[in-house]
Amino acid sequence: MGIVGWIILGLLAGGIAKLLLPGRDPGGLIITTLIGIAGAFTGGWLSAKFLDRPIQTEFFDAATWGSAIAGSFVLLVAYRILFGNSRR
Repeated sequence: MGIVGWIILGLLAGGIAKLLLPGRDPGGLIITTLIGIAGAFTGGWLSAKFLDRPIQTEFFDAATWGSAIAGSFVLLVAYRILFGNSRR
């Protein structure tokens, strides 16, 4: 799976993470989307590095989706903790 595949996966994973963690985000839709893309990359890298799970070349691999969604979720929570109250 190439860079475009990871970006698409990140967009979808960010949307799923947003559905799992509803509420108002400090950065809006664009920041949430970028967090989803970063979370997909981060989740995939951490999965490959520490869980000894190689990055798959297929787009529809359940472990790849799980790591991308988990990475997006964690980054979204961290972003809300860091910047959640700064826009009031």
